[in-house]
Amino acid sequence: MSTPQAIQYPIDDFKSGESWRLFKIMGEFVEGIDGLHDLGPAVSIFGSARTTKGQPDYEIARKTAACFAAGGYAVITGGGPGIMEAANLGASEQNGESVGLKITLPFEEESNAYLTRSLNFHYFFVRKVMFVKYAQAYVIMPGGLGTMDEMFETLTLVQTQRIREKPVILMNKEFWGGLLDWIKNALAGNGLISPGDMNLFSLVDTPEQALEIVDNFYNRP
Repeated sequence: MSTPQAIQYPIDDFKSGESWRLFKIMGEFVEGIDGLHDLGPAVSIFGSARTTKGQPDYEIARKTAACFAAGGYAVITGGGPGIMEAANLGASEQNGESVGLKITLPFEEESNAYLTRSLNFHYFFVRKVMFVKYAQAYVIMPGGLGTMDEMFETLTLVQTQRIREKPVILMNKEFWGGLLDWIKNALAGNGLISPGDMNLFSLVDTPEQALEIVDNFYNRP
């Protein structure tokens, strides 16, 4: 029998004698900063790559991005399919800046066709810094593990004051309701988070509500 080929994981880059790979990480930071430093006000929109065109969440993501683009915000996504494609499409429909921050994965799909600015990353943590650093707000659409990761990491950074407070908006009350009930009862109810931490995010159903929250937060007309 043939021996299974070992999978090469990015975390394995950090081995004794291979510290030179840190220069690759530094290079990704430099490319990201150079590529986004002039972006202006922006919103990062997260959500499932598996949502297909025509599904309600796809259309809401498209309309949400269009609403923000019309309001003067650039739209940042992961640059892939699903919710990401919908958001980039919505931004492009309003002739807004439509940014895709791609990640190199073994099963990664091609970039969607609605990007005005595209950057590629090898390391998740560098990409996450760009999502956080260059967005004035975060809109979390229904999604899977990756979406949950982005949501909870952003909330943790705000909670621990590692970044300044920004609007974190969960779109679709029906989808997020069960999770928020669990956070309120199991986490806040048992003293595992502070009661005020429940105010770190907003729950909405419409693009207009999301835009209003962000504009009011920054006192924009």
